[in-house]
Amino acid sequence: MTAQHQSFHVAVVGGGLVGKSAALALAQAGLRVALIAQPAAPRPVDVPFDARIYALSSSSQALLERLRIWQALDHDRLAPVYDMRVFGDALAELHFSAFQAAVPQLAWIVESSLIEHALDAALRFQPQVKWFDTRAQGLDIKPDCACLALANAQVLQADLVVGADGAHSWVRAQIGANVTRRDYRQTGVVANFKAEKPHGETAYQWFVDGEIAALLPLPDSHVSLVWSAGTGHARELLALEPAQLEAAVEKITHSRLGALECVGAAHGFPLALQSVDRLIAPRVALVGDAAHLIHPLAGQGMNLGLRDVASLAEVIAEKEPFRDLGDLVLLRRYERARREDIGALTLATDGLQRLFSVPGLLARSVRNAGMALVGAQPLVKRWLVSAALG
Repeated sequence: MTAQHQSFHVAVVGGGLVGKSAALALAQAGLRVALIAQPAAPRPVDVPFDARIYALSSSSQALLERLRIWQALDHDRLAPVYDMRVFGDALAELHFSAFQAAVPQLAWIVESSLIEHALDAALRFQPQVKWFDTRAQGLDIKPDCACLALANAQVLQADLVVGADGAHSWVRAQIGANVTRRDYRQTGVVANFKAEKPHGETAYQWFVDGEIAALLPLPDSHVSLVWSAGTGHARELLALEPAQLEAAVEKITHSRLGALECVGAAHGFPLALQSVDRLIAPRVALVGDAAHLIHPLAGQGMNLGLRDVASLAEVIAEKEPFRDLGDLVLLRRYERARREDIGALTLATDGLQRLFSVPGLLARSVRNAGMALVGAQPLVKRWLVSAALG
């Protein structure tokens, strides 16, 4: 090993929560890991909560506990979800309860920076990880290794490259995977508010005229808005003054939590459905948004990515001693393990988005009848909760 040419078991390209979780999971399994990523940006000190919030399922919590990240989080900044109330046309309601489903909670609402800074700290103290704060710009797959050229002129050799570099993945492009993408013509508008009424650890969601608005509980009577709005409408929402945005959110949520007070700027991100024809190639595996992109209406995108990480780590931990990390036989086990979960959530979220986007009285009647039918079937509701928990 030289300063310019270094060898690793795994090179992880991408520095979001999924990429850093993958690097830490594989390092804790005893592998030498190169992480090609940037550290987390400093958390803004002038706002009480992050703009980016995740609803983490039990499967995600379990992975973070195994990585000893969950224990390092400031639990005063976490909010459990014990109930979820979903409202359709004419305020038809569907109620999910952790108590009725016999689970501790339906989800945890967690700020992105809390997890990312805990991951950064753990990675800095992990001797099996070497961090490269640069970008990858060349990938050469050879029979015995993958060679990764970095922008700082260093060259890394690895048995396996993990592409965790997001929806516009550079790694995915290098392996020639075919991408199917459909723009939802919607933008996710996110913002945080102080609510007049207590949220009672309840998540709320409204389907209104093809758009979806959700209020997720945060500590101290705060809530996080996720409003999937048409692109034009989203531009209007993002241009509103705080008082105007407060009024718009109170209107679509029927003032369920009383008056709302903005506690930070609103942000927007485009929504799309994206799938790839394969998750693997010789010596390469894709995880997170590099492998799939779904509508955020169920809050499952990050959970899906963290389940990719857990599955890849499990497949590697169970491999035969004689098998190389980049062996296609091994990587196909990972791909097979993930296809059903990814396919089911993609179908469910896209189907719901399509269903609630259809205009007309007949479509509205079908939706209301469907919600009433699900609401009357405790076993169906428990199955839905179990699927969401992973």
